[in-house]
Amino acid sequence: MYEKVFYGCSLAGCGGTEKTIIVGASSTPHAEILSAVKDTLKEAGWQLKIVTYGDYVLPNIALESGELDANYFQHTPYLENFNKERGTRLAAVAKVHYEPFGVYGKNVTAEDFASAKTGRTIYVPSDGTNCTRALLLLQEEGYLTLRAGVGASDALTDKDIAEKNGNEVVLVAAEQVPAQLRNAADGALAVVNGNYALASGLRIEDALALERADSDAAQLYANVVAVKEGNEDSEKTKALLSALLSEKTIAFINGAVLPVFSV
Repeated sequence: MYEKVFYGCSLAGCGGTEKTIIVGASSTPHAEILSAVKDTLKEAGWQLKIVTYGDYVLPNIALESGELDANYFQHTPYLENFNKERGTRLAAVAKVHYEPFGVYGKNVTAEDFASAKTGRTIYVPSDGTNCTRALLLLQEEGYLTLRAGVGASDALTDKDIAEKNGNEVVLVAAEQVPAQLRNAADGALAVVNGNYALASGLRIEDALALERADSDAAQLYANVVAVKEGNEDSEKTKALLSALLSEKTIAFINGAVLPVFSV
């Protein structure tokens, strides 16, 4: 869908006169969201070039080196850790969307989910922030209680569960959670992160519960636009954010992923 090309430098930086913004992004949904605002930028006198990446390292390296004007694929904790480990100087300039964690059930109605909060098997992703977000969502819905003092910035595991309320919490690799739910007995639940839900055919509108946009986890792990430090207020950055943080973007993304900004 998008041309995967790596540029040695931005057009503006190579002596060209065309007003161009080059942004690196993951193909789904980031490049799709950027593509939706191309016309808005064109009307403002800018050409938007999208470079798609299949990993989470190269778009930051390209941004640091000046091949990109911005990138859009990561959340702030990942960016901050990348800067620390790699010595890069990249800055988040705007939160755009989050890919909500949802609770899905095997033949579980909304009424059953709200009233029968004990005796269930619940599949939860086992890794890092995925586990943290899943456990926080289950606590919010009344299915378990975490030990006091933990929050979205902590690396939680099942050892941080103080009370399971009679439920069995089963930790599996994040990508395997949808399959575990498909093969589970009726009444089972699974907490699935947004990209794996989409990939497995789970519809966000069928989720029994979703992370709220104003939750600590959604705000902390919102996907951001990043630029190299010093370019936070550049003409290109301002133009990109003006187009991206718009009603048009909200209308385009609301449903599969959810916006964390308002206009």
